[in-house]
Amino acid sequence: MCASSGLYRVTFLFSLALFLSAGAVAEDPALPDQLSLNEWKVPWEGRPRDPFVDGDGNVWFCGQAGNYIGRFSPASGIFKQFGIPDGTHPHNLIVDDKNRVWYAGNRNAQIGRLDPDSGEIRQFAMPDVIEDPHTLVFNCDGNIWFTAQHSNRIGLLDVGTGEVQSMAPSVAQARPYGIKMDAQDRPWIALFGSNRLAMVDPQTMELTEFELPRADARPRRLEIDGDGHIWYVDYAEGYLGRFEPDSGAFTEWRMPGETPRPYGTALDDSGRLWIADTGVIPNRILAFDIKAEKFISVSPLPSGGNVRHMFFNSSDGSFWFGVDTGYLAQGQPRE
Repeated sequence: MCASSGLYRVTFLFSLALFLSAGAVAEDPALPDQLSLNEWKVPWEGRPRDPFVDGDGNVWFCGQAGNYIGRFSPASGIFKQFGIPDGTHPHNLIVDDKNRVWYAGNRNAQIGRLDPDSGEIRQFAMPDVIEDPHTLVFNCDGNIWFTAQHSNRIGLLDVGTGEVQSMAPSVAQARPYGIKMDAQDRPWIALFGSNRLAMVDPQTMELTEFELPRADARPRRLEIDGDGHIWYVDYAEGYLGRFEPDSGAFTEWRMPGETPRPYGTALDDSGRLWIADTGVIPNRILAFDIKAEKFISVSPLPSGGNVRHMFFNSSDGSFWFGVDTGYLAQGQPRE
C-alpha cells in the first residue's frame, strides 16, 4: 500500500549493526565469462551514462559532459539527441509510464521533464539547500525520491505540485549517492561519504541510518532483492555487502582482484548481481549469485572506461550501461 508523504519531519535514528560473517574469501579471479556484450559508439561527445529503457524499448541516456539527453533505438540502431537548457549537465534519468523523461540537472539545481513527442521541457526548481540533484527513483505514487551528493541532501519531489521536501543525514558530507525503493515504498540510500546506509519512512519522513561493519567502507550503489535484503558495493575497499533489515545482520564478500573498485550495479531476475569493477582499465563486469553466495562470472569490457550506473531491463533480461569512453552497452547474461 502506497504511503502519503505526510508532515515533513526529520528524526535521526541509529541502528547498531550485527556483523555475523565476513563472507570472506574472494573466489579465484579465473572465473568463466557468462555475459554477452553489445556496444554502440555514441555519435556525440560527453560521457554517456545512466541509461533507462522506456515502454517502447528505446534506451534513454544522459550526455553529462555534453549537456544533452540521448535516445537509442536498438531495433534500428538510430541515435537521436534532445537539447536541454545550457548548464544542466544531466547526471541521471528515469522514464515514467507516459514515456516522459525525468532528468537530474546536476549543475543547475533543477529536475527536468522532457516530453519526447513535443520536445517540451518543464523544469522543477530545487530549494536553496539543494544544488546538485544526483540520482532519481520513482515511488509508487509516481513522485520522485532523489539524492544530492554534494548538497548532502535526500529529497522528494511532488511531480504534480513541484513541492520538494528534503532532509540531511546526521553526518556532514555524507554524500547521498545510490538510491532504490523497497517493497514497502521506502527509499534506501548509500551514503558514499560515510560507512552508512540510510532509509526514509515515507509516513513520518524519519531518516534512519545503519552503520556498516567497517569504518573505512564507502557504499556507492545498492540493489534490493525479493527478500528485502539490501545489497551494496563498497567502492573504497572492494567489498560486496548484504544488509538484512529485519535482523540487522551484515554479510560481506571481498571482490576478486587486487584493487577492486565496484561502482555500477544491476540485479537481474535470476538472482545474479552484476557489478562493474572500475579498479582496472578497461573495466570488467563481475557477476555474483546471491543464492549460492559466490562470484560466478567475469567479463572484460572491450571499450574500456568507467561504468557508473546500470539498468536492468526486465522485458528481455538484459542490462544497459554507458561507458565513459563514449559507448552505450548492453549486457545479455548467458543461461
